[in-house]
Amino acid sequence: MIKHPLRILTMGLALTAATLAAAAAQDLPKMKQKQAYKVGFAQTESNNPWRIAQTESMKAEAQKQGWQLVYTDAAGSAAKQVADVDSMIAQGVDLIFLAPREEKPLVAAVMKAKRAGIPVILLDRRVDETQAKPGRDYVTFIGSDFIDQGRRAAEWLVKSTGGNAKIIELQGTVGSSPANDRRKGFAEVIAKNPGMQIVASQSGDFVRDKGRQVMETLLQANPQATAVYAHNDEMAIGALAALEAAGRKPGKDITVVSIDGTRDALQGIVDGKIGAVVESNPRFGPKAFETARRYAAGEKIDPWIKVPDNFYEASNAAESVASAY
Repeated sequence: MIKHPLRILTMGLALTAATLAAAAAQDLPKMKQKQAYKVGFAQTESNNPWRIAQTESMKAEAQKQGWQLVYTDAAGSAAKQVADVDSMIAQGVDLIFLAPREEKPLVAAVMKAKRAGIPVILLDRRVDETQAKPGRDYVTFIGSDFIDQGRRAAEWLVKSTGGNAKIIELQGTVGSSPANDRRKGFAEVIAKNPGMQIVASQSGDFVRDKGRQVMETLLQANPQATAVYAHNDEMAIGALAALEAAGRKPGKDITVVSIDGTRDALQGIVDGKIGAVVESNPRFGPKAFETARRYAAGEKIDPWIKVPDNFYEASNAAESVASAY
């Protein structure tokens, strides 16, 4: 019989807090200088052109550098991605490149790697910075400014619609930093323009077919919509199919703006169906491996290494289609 369950629970919570505090207090793990390294790349999924391009860039750079790359694909599961990082720790990699599916669940993976003495570099998505911080718990975040991407999409939409639009928003994966920040940046601009209204907003999980399904549902409930803001190109392309099936004419009676910069989306601009696309560059390989070498050499690494992103519209999309991913 347990006589003091509350005391035991309190002791357990205190121990957990003490463990996390101890991990946070530790210095960032060092990385010995070597000619070649064994590194992990924990990818979140491979179900769209952006992820495939990112993975190809990482694998190509590993081969170029002569490094051994331990690659895993979490198939859209945060739990599997945590397990993937556990496996990399067990294999004794020198460093882990992590593209976290969601902000909160992957904190545990970052902290476990830190306790094991393995530095982590986050790619394209962040973890919750109230629980894990760059420069203390992981080396750095390499990625785009997602809030700025949302702002740029909104600014273009305001200009192209004359400041009057009823918008359907297709959000990315719930709990992911790009979905959170692209929504925030977009909403900031829309709030300053009284003629702009977001009439519906729902997650399509960054997936083309789910974007199509969500668009069908939201359009039925909001037939007065005159614009679509998609957090990525895959959902935007799914939305085009739903719009056309409903008898709408993208680029004519409804304006579509998106984020990513895939070849299909740029072709959509050329075809007059998509108005504009904010690029989110997926080619992380060269910068990621360069940053790892700099860290091993003892150089100071900024907490955020920004990836520059282009902007595509009718004036420049055609010239970029062939080189897009």
